[in-house]
Amino acid sequence: MQQTVELNPGEIKIKFNETVKGKTSLKELGVEASSITLKDGLLRLVFELSGIGEHQFFQVPTMTIEYNEEVGETHWQCDFNGETIIDKTDHHGQSTVILLDRKKISELEHRHENTLILHAEFPQAVHINTEKSIVNFFK
Repeated sequence: MQQTVELNPGEIKIKFNETVKGKTSLKELGVEASSITLKDGLLRLVFELSGIGEHQFFQVPTMTIEYNEEVGETHWQCDFNGETIIDKTDHHGQSTVILLDRKKISELEHRHENTLILHAEFPQAVHINTEKSIVNFFK
């Protein structure tokens, strides 16, 4: 796969250079660590979708984030091209599934710059499991 990955404290940035069809783990996308540690409980996951040509999004673009700890209430916000498309609270567990509205994404899509940012606020430090965390954006 032809993605560029940049890891910073609390941030994972993945730049797509081509569409990746079907369910793909963060590890398969190039996030090398099998577990990313978020000491302060904050995550910023950035997907740069620019430069891959026409986007043919999956019927329901999906992100599943799995973490090793059992956590209480977690706040999730997803922005696409600067507009909030999801703002939700997930209650208790070890994973969160984010279902994106394909129609809304398509309406916000630009010709040159398309950035999807997922923010998470965990109530404690967590370890993101990159082997089990998956994205499914394109058909």
